[in-house]
Amino acid sequence: MHTKILLPSCILLVLLSSLPSFNVVVAGNGDNSGESGNPFTPKGYLIRYWKKQVSNDLPKPWFLLNKASPLNAAQYATYTKLVADQNALTTQLHSFCSSANLMCAPDLSPSLEKHSGDVHFTSYSDKNFTNYGTNNPGVGFNSFKNYSDGENIPVDSFRRYGRGSPHDQKFANYAPDGNVIDQSFNSYSTSSNGGKGEFKNYGPNVNVPNIKFTSYSEQGVGADQEFTTYSQDANAGDQSFKSYGKNGNGADSKFTSYGTDTNVIGSTFTNYGQTANGGNQNFTSYGTNGNVPQNNFKNYGVGGNGPVETFTSYRDQSNVGDDKFSNYVKDANAGEANFTNYGQSFNEGTDVFTSYGKGANDPHVNFKTYGVNNTFKDYVKDTATFSNYHNKSSQVLASLTEVNGGKKVNNRWVEPGKFFREKMLKSGTVMPMPDIKDKMPKRSFLPRVIAAKLPFSTSKIAELKKIFHVANDSPVAKIIGDALSECERVPSAGETKRCVNSAEDMIDFATSVLGRNVVVRTAENTKGSKGNIMIGSVKGINGGNVTKSVSCHQSLFPYLLYYCHSVPKVRVYEADILDPNSKAKINHGVAICHVDTSMWGASHGAFVALGSVPGKIEVCHWIFENDMTWAIAD
Repeated sequence: MHTKILLPSCILLVLLSSLPSFNVVVAGNGDNSGESGNPFTPKGYLIRYWKKQVSNDLPKPWFLLNKASPLNAAQYATYTKLVADQNALTTQLHSFCSSANLMCAPDLSPSLEKHSGDVHFTSYSDKNFTNYGTNNPGVGFNSFKNYSDGENIPVDSFRRYGRGSPHDQKFANYAPDGNVIDQSFNSYSTSSNGGKGEFKNYGPNVNVPNIKFTSYSEQGVGADQEFTTYSQDANAGDQSFKSYGKNGNGADSKFTSYGTDTNVIGSTFTNYGQTANGGNQNFTSYGTNGNVPQNNFKNYGVGGNGPVETFTSYRDQSNVGDDKFSNYVKDANAGEANFTNYGQSFNEGTDVFTSYGKGANDPHVNFKTYGVNNTFKDYVKDTATFSNYHNKSSQVLASLTEVNGGKKVNNRWVEPGKFFREKMLKSGTVMPMPDIKDKMPKRSFLPRVIAAKLPFSTSKIAELKKIFHVANDSPVAKIIGDALSECERVPSAGETKRCVNSAEDMIDFATSVLGRNVVVRTAENTKGSKGNIMIGSVKGINGGNVTKSVSCHQSLFPYLLYYCHSVPKVRVYEADILDPNSKAKINHGVAICHVDTSMWGASHGAFVALGSVPGKIEVCHWIFENDMTWAIAD
């Protein structure tokens, strides 16, 4: 049937010569303008496919149809032909990504190494600062403000930036609201005499930051560095500080509110401050309110002379978290390390100290109000002071509980309203709503005929990275690998799953599970997010009885990809969402309630939030913006 609809590109191009060329207009909710558009576009084909596969005459889901590829008919024919030769496609990658609305990393601009003097960069992106300001004898100042604001994949390189130059560098509001930020500071300010670096509000509200500081300020003299509100509210990602301040002289570094309110953020400090002379390192409110922050301090301050390290309110009020200190201040001369209010996590984290202070000359290490669950190996005990160690953990937990359905539970680290009980879905109930806004980059599906010809498996990941110009050590490479691994994961008990990389594939999977008489739903909008809402009228799908459903959740990938699955024993509801003060309708939401939670893990956030254990309660959650749930039509 496809060959009758999708004509070979050579024939299609002939037919198109008599048709006007235009871009598909994205239709809004309830708009059917797509049906009168060019029938040879991907969207035109999808509309016909929906009519063929779905048996009812209910209104078409424009939130799904609008995710069809925006390629016009001529582009569709051209790229369908190019994708058959993947080498040809990769030469046209950036025009393909732009036309098809994909998430692709940009190419960096030519190096700006010839620029000199005091320069202020405002509202810029994708720059190559290799050898910028190198060996400039004068004291200068460069400021970077509103860099890469709101971009999907801002990629910037600061390689050998300011090497041998005593410049002050200031990065303010860097890459805010980005999605996958990839920043590399390699040999930045190496061998510089004086100067100061300030990173303020760097990478806030981003998804999957990947930031590398390699040989940063190595062999510098008095080069102070300050990181304030760095990676705040970020999701996942890694920060790497390698040979940071190595062989430096008298340089101070401050990390204030670093990684606050993050989700699974990781930082690695390797050879940080190694063989440095003096210098103070201060970590204040580092990883506060984070969810499973992970930090690795390896060879930190090794062989240094009089280093002072201070950790205050480190990982405070976080959920779990793991830190490793290997060869920390080993073989140092004198020096001091202070851990104050360190590791006061809600759920026990893990801290491992290996060869800490070993071989050092008269080190002073102080632990005050330190968390629980720690391992000390090859530790210099004679010079360590433990004050109020293992104290206040139970008090922290008890003081940060709140009421949910009349029962006190510890849900400080779980977003309010993320999980709730089925009884909350009654008219007049006031409850918190989580942030249901789609934080993924804006992408479209590829047409099925194109997606089917691209490699899509972990065994062919090298080919896929080549097509999309993805470096092996880039965050996009990790994103692709993670998505494909999840797609290939064996289904959970009772789960039926499939990753779909075209809208047609999603329709096929849903109808294979539910039959052809289906309807798909999503949130009408995001109003009410992160605040209190009132439940209005509620309708139970299939009369509120246990029913079959298929839920589809976005995965991060260069093009639009959904993880769709069906799990047993669920009830699905749709509900009007009201403003709790005016009682006016502001949204229409969809909720799914999992009746059987016996196979869920005991540490699942739902049980932390609701105060129960697997199999004892049902758990409900909202369908977020641009996620979908399918069910049999009533």
